[in-house]
Amino acid sequence: MKIIEKYKHSIAAGIISIIVISISIFGVVVSIIGNLVFTNTFKNVYADTTYHIADTATALVNGDNIDEYIAGREMEDYLRTKGFLDRYCKRIHVSLIYVIKPDTSDYATFISIFNAVDNTVDNSTYRPWEFGHRRETTNEEYRRKYKAIFEEESEQEIVYRLMGSETYHPHITMLVPVKRSSGEVTAILCVQRPVNEITATIRPYLITVATAVMILSILLAYIISTIIRKRFVEPVKKVSSEAMRFAKENTVGEPLGSISPYNELSNLALSIDKMETDMDNYIKHLTAATAEKERINAEISLAGSIQENELPNDFPAFPDRSDFDIYASMTPAKGVGGDFYNFFLLDEDHLAILIGDVSGKGIPGALFMMMSNIILTERINMGGTPAEILRHVNNSICEHNEMDMFVTLWLGIVDLTNGRVIAANAGHEDAALYRRGGDFELFKTKHGIPAGALPGSRYKDFEIQLGRGDKLFIYTDGVPEAMDSDNHMFTIGKMLDTLNRNKEKTPEEILKGIHSAVNEHAGEAPQFDDLTMLCFEYLPDKKE
Repeated sequence: MKIIEKYKHSIAAGIISIIVISISIFGVVVSIIGNLVFTNTFKNVYADTTYHIADTATALVNGDNIDEYIAGREMEDYLRTKGFLDRYCKRIHVSLIYVIKPDTSDYATFISIFNAVDNTVDNSTYRPWEFGHRRETTNEEYRRKYKAIFEEESEQEIVYRLMGSETYHPHITMLVPVKRSSGEVTAILCVQRPVNEITATIRPYLITVATAVMILSILLAYIISTIIRKRFVEPVKKVSSEAMRFAKENTVGEPLGSISPYNELSNLALSIDKMETDMDNYIKHLTAATAEKERINAEISLAGSIQENELPNDFPAFPDRSDFDIYASMTPAKGVGGDFYNFFLLDEDHLAILIGDVSGKGIPGALFMMMSNIILTERINMGGTPAEILRHVNNSICEHNEMDMFVTLWLGIVDLTNGRVIAANAGHEDAALYRRGGDFELFKTKHGIPAGALPGSRYKDFEIQLGRGDKLFIYTDGVPEAMDSDNHMFTIGKMLDTLNRNKEKTPEEILKGIHSAVNEHAGEAPQFDDLTMLCFEYLPDKKE
């Protein structure tokens, strides 16, 4: 009790207590401000990345067919689009992707067209709406946002639900228009994304701030108590002692001098100012760095998911077909690439094969590649010769090509009943052709302009006749132009030599042989360009 009573009336203890309390209050204020700044920054980052997710998803939906779906027509296209959205929802890790058509008379109800659900993202319990299901609009906020998008007052709307409830977890919902090719809004696509990362990130941040405040309080208490004892208490004791001595002895003693200049108080104020500035700068730096990292990771993840979905990579691709064999591969130079290939049956007797090389690399190239592949695939399914298809694709890309990017394309349609290939070339490398009993040789043709480079460009069809055992090899310039550490190219000649060393093998073995030869040539040199190849072998049943 005596110790407590002593410190209760101690000037040093009183000053230290006030400083500790002040620092604690300051820490709470900084934590609250940091929490608000942190949350607001995360909201902006989530809104931006979720808009890109939603905007990309609209490319999977054909706005011209919305009314056809509702009327029960074009159901094959509907099911294909639904499959795209279901896979995209799982790949991109969002809870819901749904497409609705509101009642434009009052926006009080809407019809469900597509509904993709992934409850594994945040352990939610959503159940997909059935196609054609009509329900009331959730609330007045949604009704206003539906109206703003459908009446083209806004290109995007967002709803925040950060608190959560018994029926849903914290999330944001991004709303974007689905348009017809004429530009008219025909439906609304919504992406619901959980925001559990905000709470998961803020919690350690608050713990860190509280710990730092506590450690700083203890450290300053020790330092200040030492300073007060040496700069204030001991001088006061000396003054008191000298006064008592003088009162007792009445003799002049040694002069005290400048024993307490009180600069420590000014230094303490400056230290607090510096601490505040340093902490504020640290929070801003941490917030900016976290936001930038989240943005980059989201873009790379999005581009990688898009690219993975776009390229067929399950082999054997057609296990129930023995009349042909096909294999393809794409190895990007960066995390994502600008090259692409595709192949698919138009019907039982016709196979489309294509390969492309986008002018850009990395994320921009991957997004442009996705757009080009979607446009090309959709146009191929509409019918026409390769030259007609490339002309349409070129004009479509040119209409929305502000970045002046372009893509070289080689497109062929194989008649599996007789081995006849009708093809066209938009500025791409010449194919290599192997005829049974011979060698691989370049099949040189006239090249058209790369798609996206010049509106109105025309292309010319050419024909390749394949016999049993013949093979067709198409590739991007990353194969012959692969560099070693001395900047020597792999070359077309070495590519043909490698093909001919493997000419009797299967398409898969041929591509693996090329890839191995390129790696051996490059050695330790980094991969300069995307490496993409496709090999097709014609194997019709022998006639009796």
